[in-house]
Amino acid sequence: MQEITLKNKKHGMRTLLLCLLLEVASIVGVVIGGANDFTTWGPILLIGSFVVMAFAWIPLCGLRVLKPQEALVLTLFGKYVGTIKGEGFYSVNPFCVAVNPASKTKLNQSGDVDKSAPMTATEMKMAMTDKKISLKIMTLNNNRQKINDCLGNPVEIGIAVTWKVVDTAKAVFNVDNFKEYLSLQCDSALRNIVRIYPYDVAPGVDTTGDGVDDDGSLRGSSDIVAGRIRDEIQKRVDEAGIEIVEARITYLAYAPEIAAVMLQRQQASAIIDARKMIVDGAVGMVEMALEKLSENQLVNLDEERKAAMVSNLLVVLCGNHDAQPIVNTGSLY
Repeated sequence: MQEITLKNKKHGMRTLLLCLLLEVASIVGVVIGGANDFTTWGPILLIGSFVVMAFAWIPLCGLRVLKPQEALVLTLFGKYVGTIKGEGFYSVNPFCVAVNPASKTKLNQSGDVDKSAPMTATEMKMAMTDKKISLKIMTLNNNRQKINDCLGNPVEIGIAVTWKVVDTAKAVFNVDNFKEYLSLQCDSALRNIVRIYPYDVAPGVDTTGDGVDDDGSLRGSSDIVAGRIRDEIQKRVDEAGIEIVEARITYLAYAPEIAAVMLQRQQASAIIDARKMIVDGAVGMVEMALEKLSENQLVNLDEERKAAMVSNLLVVLCGNHDAQPIVNTGSLY
């Protein structure tokens, strides 16, 4: 199904004025024909005026008003005849019917969310009859999903997808409801991509499919993951005439059932890294102290005394609490 754009239809004002003129002329004809009922042309004028009055309003049913970035898909007796786009006052075949199967669908997205306050009868009637398709860029915020990453850890993730309709014919006729179709494809694509990556960097994981281990992760490679999610969604919604502008991760966390354990794991990893840094610094300071003592010849220590000094310095430098010094007032040994 290919989109057909109807052009040269922006003569709604001309049609409106012509119909009003015909209605006024028919009323005048009825009055004149009724006044000359006994003449030959009086009944003819009266009947003709009634006929014009009865059918002159029909073209008014084909008047359509569109705002910027709006479109209407029109069918005539079940056959697709074309799409009108852009702002303007249009006049189309009065027997054409606008089609939009997703007009009543409300998703958690910008410009298309349910209002907290109840709708009035007028608003409800407009929502039921409005068949216009928005061509604006919209943002879809799907519900957070719980998905297992490549290591089997359950994570909760949410994405925001910006999209727009680029082919109204495909959106209306190729899928049953293009809004619901997009939402389902976003969930499916998200699940397929997230299961490839670990939450955090893990050894021995290949996330690119080239057979080489890499450092890809959901937390550290969010831009790359978002790009792959966007490409995956785009492949699925091409047949629906939808273009995915961008996809971004809006929420990422471990599932509540393992969040506490993973927090302890991260804390332990941080403590180990800090201890490594402390030990490296302490060893360097001890080495520097021994070199300075030897270089300046302040004191000559044998290997046993050097070992004792190294032990004491490491205890002082690597301990969790401040050391309690003991002052030696006797001999060196």
